[in-house]
Amino acid sequence: MNSRISFQTVNRHQLVDEIVHQLQAKITLGDLTPGDKIPTEPELMEQFGVGRSTIREAVRVLVSAGLLEKKQGFGTYLKAITAIQEPLDQRLRRAEILEVYEVRRMLELEMAKLASERRDEEDLRLMRQLLDQRLKALEEGNMEAYLNADVQFHLAIAAASKNAVVIDLFRTFTSVLRDALDKLVKTSEVHNAHVDMHENLYESIKNRDADEAVRWTLENLESTVAELREALRQSDQAD
Repeated sequence: MNSRISFQTVNRHQLVDEIVHQLQAKITLGDLTPGDKIPTEPELMEQFGVGRSTIREAVRVLVSAGLLEKKQGFGTYLKAITAIQEPLDQRLRRAEILEVYEVRRMLELEMAKLASERRDEEDLRLMRQLLDQRLKALEEGNMEAYLNADVQFHLAIAAASKNAVVIDLFRTFTSVLRDALDKLVKTSEVHNAHVDMHENLYESIKNRDADEAVRWTLENLESTVAELREALRQSDQAD
């Protein structure tokens, strides 16, 4: 057994994703280097405290992503070329939601800045329409329509940046964000719709005030992350 490599026992939820996450961390930190053989299935089963099928599924994910390769009769190895081939939307779905929000924070701060500088009247019209739809859905208690309008509002800000790469990246994020928000709004005791923050963000973009747009974007995201942390804490306690 490779004594340099050790892992933490995982919880019963999201076992495959957690095992993939730990294996990727070992690769990123250099504990596993190109050409290294990963521990055998029995060794991984013992260290993670899971069954063979769970280990095989986690390894299959990393093989599909182009990080590992299986050599018949010899074992599974870290590939010499470790460029990730897994589609970004699939990778995001395996990520911890707080990790996704850290990346969202970086992306949306730049989106807000660029949108303030580059937005046109059509961008503003669409943002206003979506904010009105968002508020109406909230008042009617229609959470499905509320979430759809919320995600589309932020996508409209991405579109106003006039940067095609930013737009494509944020569009890829939207399905994961939508799922996370759906789970969050069901925890009504911690969710806040941040209506004023969204209105202030819109007004900042309308006024071409990039500093204020960045500030309101940051406040909105930090508040949402705080809610997510609380929702996750409550979920852990329930388990």
